Amino acid sequence: MFEHKTEGLLPLQAFAARMARSFGLVTCVAVVSLLLGTVGYCHFGDLAPVDGLLNAAMILTGMGPVDRMNTTAGKLFSSFYALYSGVAFLSMMAVLTAPIFHRIMHKFHLEEDEDAEGKK
Repeated sequence: MFEHKTEGLLPLQAFAARMARSFGLVTCVAVVSLLLGTVGYCHFGDLAPVDGLLNAAMILTGMGPVDRMNTTAGKLFSSFYALYSGVAFLSMMAVLTAPIFHRIMHKFHLEEDEDAEGKK
């Protein structure tokens, strides 16, 4: 997926395409996660769709729930969705920032190699 340390730095246009793919993947995961949460809050929490979406968005971003769950099923769903959301959020941030960190590390590695060759 990423270039090897012996390869040159990826051109800016190809890096932008890589970032766009990462952003697209993160957007898809976020949309599916919001849909899953909205449907779950509507079904198990007996909430209106807009309230389900609000709760799903707040949990997915780590802000916390808005509405109190009164049923056992609603509380269980809310618990498992919160656990899922924590992992999903961290995973989305990793996918989004991995190309940036890789490019920075690759650039530093190339500069080290150039310095080492110059000293020989």
